[in-house]
Amino acid sequence: MKAVGRVWKFGDDISTDHIIPGRYYHLRSNLQELAKHAMEDADPEFTKKVRPGDFVVAGKNFGMGSSREHAAVVLKILGVSAVIAKSFARIFYRNAINVGLPVIIADTDKLDTGDEIELDFSAGVIRNLTKNLELKVKPLPEVMIKILNEGGLVNYIKKHGDIKI
Repeated sequence: MKAVGRVWKFGDDISTDHIIPGRYYHLRSNLQELAKHAMEDADPEFTKKVRPGDFVVAGKNFGMGSSREHAAVVLKILGVSAVIAKSFARIFYRNAINVGLPVIIADTDKLDTGDEIELDFSAGVIRNLTKNLELKVKPLPEVMIKILNEGGLVNYIKKHGDIKI
């Protein structure tokens, strides 16, 4: 499982309110419309610039705050290949995997907005194609890759039944 795209970098403590501002809560039943406001408070132009396959990259504690799964869903709707951060809030991490959005823990200091990267999920390698460098990361566990390959936990369970660990 590999993905190639551009980096959109954010800092530490990006909350679920940064990802999808609470003032748009009324759009939660219209996810396509809600996605138009993703990352709006961190970068007002984000949804105009991001393309399918791109990566959201951040510092520590990405996804802190409320447990809204909409935060992970809207990034997936926009076509984000993965979120790469130094650390994640546990509930965001779990929600992301559940909805089929890959999340990778990595040292993001050598990744910058505009860099083109390739992420090999199984091997645990990020290749920064712009800077010609390679970063090792902990590969995702096989069970998570299986869930992601099915588009999320619900799809996985519908197709395979219970998860065998």
